[in-house]
Amino acid sequence: MIDNSDQVVVEEVHGTPGWVTAAIVILAIVSIAGLGLAWHNSTELQQAQQAFGTQMKTAEQASTQQIAAFEQKLTQANATSTELQSDLGVVEKRLRVTQGDLKKARDEEAKIREEDAQKLAQMDTDVKSQLATKASSEDLTAVNGSVNNVKSDLENTKNDVKMARSELGTLIARNHEEIDTLRRMGERDYVEFNVTGKNKPQKIGNLTVELRSVDTKKNKYTVALTVDDVRTEKKDRTVNEPVVFYPRGTHQADEFVVNSVSKDKISGYISMPKNVPATAANAGS
Repeated sequence: MIDNSDQVVVEEVHGTPGWVTAAIVILAIVSIAGLGLAWHNSTELQQAQQAFGTQMKTAEQASTQQIAAFEQKLTQANATSTELQSDLGVVEKRLRVTQGDLKKARDEEAKIREEDAQKLAQMDTDVKSQLATKASSEDLTAVNGSVNNVKSDLENTKNDVKMARSELGTLIARNHEEIDTLRRMGERDYVEFNVTGKNKPQKIGNLTVELRSVDTKKNKYTVALTVDDVRTEKKDRTVNEPVVFYPRGTHQADEFVVNSVSKDKISGYISMPKNVPATAANAGS
């Protein structure tokens, strides 16, 4: 019995210790956990790379779209600048035409006054000469008649000069008699009109007139004027106040003048340059 016990003790001493096995197991577990963590980190890195690539692609597309939008806006701005420059050129040309017409009107007025003074001086000389050479009552009557005729002509000319002038320098007639006086002067063509009823477009020359409202107490009116298919409303305009407009294809202005207003009715005239296109002249006649 004693011999068997000693043998067992010797075998246990020569076997593998228990802590070594435990250490091996722990190392295996740690290795497996490290591999799992490495695989997890690798997966997250790939996902991060994919997300970063997607964001870069999205940013690139957004940048491309913004550049395209900016180029489009730049093109539109250039087009708008070109249109504004063109409009400015037209305005400058019209302004030069208007200033030229005004200077011409002032020169004509000065010329008329000078001619009146010359006529009066010449008539005074003629009267004195005739009175000195012919003393008979019949001759004096004839001379007095001539003097009266000249005075009447001078008075009519003075009345013409007293007419108000528009921004173009043209005389503004206030009634039918003054319109006839301007016709006889022969500087422009005149078309008289009567527009009756509201919201009823009426063709007058190369202009379509639509009466919108009338204020008889204040002598004001509102109309819609259509020139070359462009409709413009003129609000609260006063009697004998000219409305200037430019037909297409010309730098010479027409004038729309209302001389009188009554209930749902306006009367006046349209003044046009002598060298208007044939179509407008035919329509006006």
